[in-house]
Amino acid sequence: MASIGYEGERGELKRLLFRNAAGKQKALRLGECSDRAAESALAGFDRVLQANRLGSALHPDGVRWLEGIDDRLHARVVALGLTEARLGAATLTLGALLDRFDEAGAVKPSTQYKYRQVADTLRVFLGAATPLATLTPAHADTWRKSIGEPDAATGKRLAKATIAKRVVIAKSMFGKAVKWCLIPSSPFADLRAGSQSNPDRAFYVDCETVRAIMAVCPDNQWRAIVALSRYAGLRCPSEIVALRWGDVNWERGRLMVRSVKTEGHEGHAVRVVPIAPELRPILQNLFDAAEVGTEWVVPRLRDAAVNLRTTFQRIIGKAGVKPWPRLFHNMRASCATDWVERFPAHVVASWLGHSPLIAAQHYLQTRDAHFDLAAGVGAVGEASTNPSTQALKHDTTGAQGENRRTGLQTKKAYENRHLVSVGGVCDSVTGKENPANYRAMPPEGLEPSTR
Repeated sequence: MASIGYEGERGELKRLLFRNAAGKQKALRLGECSDRAAESALAGFDRVLQANRLGSALHPDGVRWLEGIDDRLHARVVALGLTEARLGAATLTLGALLDRFDEAGAVKPSTQYKYRQVADTLRVFLGAATPLATLTPAHADTWRKSIGEPDAATGKRLAKATIAKRVVIAKSMFGKAVKWCLIPSSPFADLRAGSQSNPDRAFYVDCETVRAIMAVCPDNQWRAIVALSRYAGLRCPSEIVALRWGDVNWERGRLMVRSVKTEGHEGHAVRVVPIAPELRPILQNLFDAAEVGTEWVVPRLRDAAVNLRTTFQRIIGKAGVKPWPRLFHNMRASCATDWVERFPAHVVASWLGHSPLIAAQHYLQTRDAHFDLAAGVGAVGEASTNPSTQALKHDTTGAQGENRRTGLQTKKAYENRHLVSVGGVCDSVTGKENPANYRAMPPEGLEPSTR
């Protein structure tokens, strides 16, 4: 049995929801119609489903319904594999292909939203009723040109990276049509997408700016959000919201990160990243202030009503800093830029959860400091302010060396007297949860520099 689903602000868009033979939920989109019309369609559609499930002759009510609907809706029923194409229907229409592509997609909601944006532009420009067989590379070229034109209402143009992404999606849609044997070749096959990177929106967020922002953050949770983005390269909010205290390996200075974005790729659902010296005290303060039994590192993000971008813009403004284009992405990119100056590219890629190629295209930035260092201008100043070069200066002499020796001397007592069992702490080598691991609690009176 099918049921009626509602979309739109007032529920004016209707769908008939059902499960196929494999138990997967499918939908037949009716579009905008009245409740009475949707109920009538439901009755006829149920007859079609019943005949397909039982392998029996179609009831006369189902026959009348199929004969009465227009070609576009009939093509959607055909795309679902529930009936044969009408006599005289030479080819599938563009609208039917786009509907089938939408139904067949097993992607996250954010990705599906982008797919539907592209489908809408194809319907408007090429026409939903246009037969696929009539589309040519010339149509693809003119569509590509159209999405680069200024918006009629706002006068704004899409970014080049956005246009490139939409071209890639359109090519994928027509590639599916070829794979499904609906057309012999894709008219979009030779359409050039261009680069999906956008250097105009790149911005390096330096450590002085981060410190100024964290100084005016309203609480420890906001300081952790900023630090995890900038010093651990976590995606915000998807990776920060999933971070648990059981994922923190205090003794080895590592975090286990679960990535929603890359979980569909084998071996990329979980990764391990280092806890930077700038991040550790912030996490420690947040842990000390957390109530007993608190599971999530940043509980605030569990509330779907939180508007991160708006609040963060206010915090940045309070710090007297001008907001940069991509607030959280650019902090992650700045972390990647710092890391790649100290560690091999493949190591940084594993910490960030993507390939070195993706890092080069979308994350790594060329800074003014790079030119100054190469030209011998301001090299001393850069070395004194860049945290990645500062970390390399630590040795066993002076106050820093004394602190390190103190840390070694207290290590035995630290391990023997302050180990607390925490189920689910990550194994720092494999990145998998291991209930046998322990999280070390800092001993009382031990200075942060000796932990």
